[in-house]
Amino acid sequence: MRNEQLADILRPDSFDTIVGQTHLFGPRGVVRRMVENGRITNMIFFGPPGTGKTTAAAIIAKQSGMVFRRLNCTSASLNDVKQVLAETANVFGAGGILLYLDEIQYFNRKQQQSLLEYMEDGRVTLIASTTENPHFYIYNAIISRSSLFEFRPVRPADMVPALGRALDHLNREHGTQVSAPEEVLFYIANGVRGDVRRGIGLLENAYFAADPQGEQPAITKENVDDFYVRIGNFNDDTHYDLLSCLQKSIRGSDPDATAFYVAKLVAAGELISLCRRLQVIASEDIGLAYPQAPMIVRACCESAMELGLPEGRIPLIHAALLLATAPKSNTAYIALAAATEDVDQGLGTEVPVHLQSPLFKGYKYPHDFTCDYVRQQYLPNDLRGRKYYEYGENKAEQAAKAYAEFVRQNGGKPKP
Repeated sequence: MRNEQLADILRPDSFDTIVGQTHLFGPRGVVRRMVENGRITNMIFFGPPGTGKTTAAAIIAKQSGMVFRRLNCTSASLNDVKQVLAETANVFGAGGILLYLDEIQYFNRKQQQSLLEYMEDGRVTLIASTTENPHFYIYNAIISRSSLFEFRPVRPADMVPALGRALDHLNREHGTQVSAPEEVLFYIANGVRGDVRRGIGLLENAYFAADPQGEQPAITKENVDDFYVRIGNFNDDTHYDLLSCLQKSIRGSDPDATAFYVAKLVAAGELISLCRRLQVIASEDIGLAYPQAPMIVRACCESAMELGLPEGRIPLIHAALLLATAPKSNTAYIALAAATEDVDQGLGTEVPVHLQSPLFKGYKYPHDFTCDYVRQQYLPNDLRGRKYYEYGENKAEQAAKAYAEFVRQNGGKPKP
């Protein structure tokens, strides 16, 4: 019995057969033109799963003639990286090695830094892929030495031909004549939200559920629906609904609902998205009411990432319940939104003379005055007197307000 994934068997072997991503690999695609002109540079591929990142790396390696090595960062260690790098010292790797790192967001800073020297002198050409925002998870020095390319969800119209080829392969392999109406193929393609691998897997499951030995066998929507509840993780809507429910529960100071949604997200394996959302909540919804919250949450998230699942859920629930039971304030968020409106309107271009370098003519150094405060203008001239921030009613911000009022009343006199 075949255990290899059908999507791997049917994996494209040229730019012409890649599904979707015409902006990268079509006749005028930027990566295609670059590779065909002999330019192989360090690249970072980012985008949703099942959109062709691994396939593209293998095709580029084939066309370059370089030695191709692939590591999955969810399981690879620093020693695995060093073994690949050691190959550059022998004849086998003399022409350079193309190293593909899948899910690079799971490599820590030290693992990523180990590549820099080899990237600098060309012994290793790196292609890394991630389903996350590369600026959040990839070391800046790696990004600065690489070109970033976005992989987009594959449109249903582009996926349908690939599903048709997958069905043809299944019929040849099993000697059957199962058909699939075009509307069913579109139904599959729409349901998997741009993930070709998942679409082919769903088609394969539906094929075997269609009773290929029956009279005029055909895959139906009912066959497809039988597998939606059992295939993959949550779809995009459910994924974001759960994160939204979590944030609203924390914002609403409901620790019980918070615990439930953390458990639900952990069960779905949503470690990275949960860490990201908790860090946003710490500053957006708790904010200045508990200024230490972002630091504590950050520490819990780093601990969770280091531990991985299932142990990582413990620091995550620590962070989530801390936020749910903490005092709340969105004053910082509101202040930023108000200031952003003025920035978007092009305001604030007239910087006061005393704040302009190099002379800073007329600037008063606050530490030369009592309470380390002196009244002077800081906002641009066309925004003078504008108010963006209002103190919240919580204890921390009220203490800050009282301090501000004190220094304004008692400060401003030259220190002796």
